[in-house]
Amino acid sequence: MVWKRVAVLIVLPVLFAAAGIAQNPAPPVATPAPNAPKPLPGLDDPSVSGAPVDPGTYVIGANDVLRVDVFHDKDWTGLYPVRTDGMITVATFGEMKAEGLTPRQLEKQLTEVLSEKLRDPQVTVGLYEVRSKKYTVTGNVKRPGSFPLIRVTTVFEAITDSGGGFLDNFSNKKDILILRGKETFHFNYNDYLKGKRDKNIALQNGDTIVVK
Repeated sequence: MVWKRVAVLIVLPVLFAAAGIAQNPAPPVATPAPNAPKPLPGLDDPSVSGAPVDPGTYVIGANDVLRVDVFHDKDWTGLYPVRTDGMITVATFGEMKAEGLTPRQLEKQLTEVLSEKLRDPQVTVGLYEVRSKKYTVTGNVKRPGSFPLIRVTTVFEAITDSGGGFLDNFSNKKDILILRGKETFHFNYNDYLKGKRDKNIALQNGDTIVVK
């Protein structure tokens, strides 16, 4: 009789444990959305993803990454990198020129092309990442680095946008350099704060701001 009682004491905990597992199944493993566009290397910076450009005025350049949405159609919806030759590849239709167009102009062209396969396609083109137009801030600033030139940006705005401005009180605010090819421009941050706004230079693609 003793061995039977021992057997019962061993079996009961096992049964209770099995019942607990059945009542608390493992959580399901999350799966990615089937229509999510494939991520591209180097496109994980949230500060530039989904660049807020004006689709009617921004001019698409080589290396930009476009986001194309075709309503109710996943085959042509996704990310479109603009190659160095200015072309994008559109499934079924082949190559299409994107460089030099605004997103609105490209929308119109894509709509005309996709109309051969779809009835009244609704196409939206946006900038996922600006890679063709950038400026660089370096030196004694809180956040040195390269930034997308997605709108008209002045030297003052660029310094302010670089993580909150100057690194410390020793930064030379009276003679900030703007390097543009072989040219060098000078900007006095303190004068700007005093109301002298005439030398707040608008940046161009490839400019480098140096804070000493």
